[in-house]
Amino acid sequence: MIYLALIIPVIAGFGLVQLLRPNSKHLQLFLSFSGAYLLSVTVMHLIPEVFEEAHKNIGVFILIGIVLQTGLEYLSKGAEHGHLHSHDFQEKIPWLLLSSLWLHAFLEGMPLGLGDNPNLLYAVVIHKLPIAIILAMFLKRSSLSKAYVLLFLLLFAFMSPLGSWVAGNFPMIHAYENYINAIIIGVFLHISTAILFETSENHSFNLQKFIAILIGFGVAFISL
Repeated sequence: MIYLALIIPVIAGFGLVQLLRPNSKHLQLFLSFSGAYLLSVTVMHLIPEVFEEAHKNIGVFILIGIVLQTGLEYLSKGAEHGHLHSHDFQEKIPWLLLSSLWLHAFLEGMPLGLGDNPNLLYAVVIHKLPIAIILAMFLKRSSLSKAYVLLFLLLFAFMSPLGSWVAGNFPMIHAYENYINAIIIGVFLHISTAILFETSENHSFNLQKFIAILIGFGVAFISL
């Protein structure tokens, strides 16, 4: 069931791009909502859980997660939080972009294989949908065939289930569960704050984005 829940948003994102051609403004609002929800789950659920069973220097692993995600976003040009433009990649197949997104998806799936965590699952699913839409829009505008576009999106869809399966089926990984979760906290903190706190155009206050953020916080608070 977890595997299916992780695959559906990518398929849905591809379908939305094919059928509706999502408006970039609406997509940014949904990104703001997803970033707020992801940050809320991280702060109210994941961080207390990790520090409840805190090992020495657990905070260092949160910082490692932030640094790791910073490196991945250097390769993906910020696709994880909505910054992706066709001129960012000159090669026909953007391997750096795809590899960084695949690795990101694999990592965020790992904690789901280490224990029952529905709040984290909801956060990952909500986060994956706009990213899948952005990736599908980017690949559709490229010179790649529809077969390649679908193949790359399917690989992206299966990376999180693969991460969950690997974490759940290799007992040695469970010994490092708290450290893995701390790294993922760092990844989520970086992504969510990048989505929420990047400066708006002309440094202006965006009321619609602010409302989307508040809704994301509210939905997360009610569901926790």
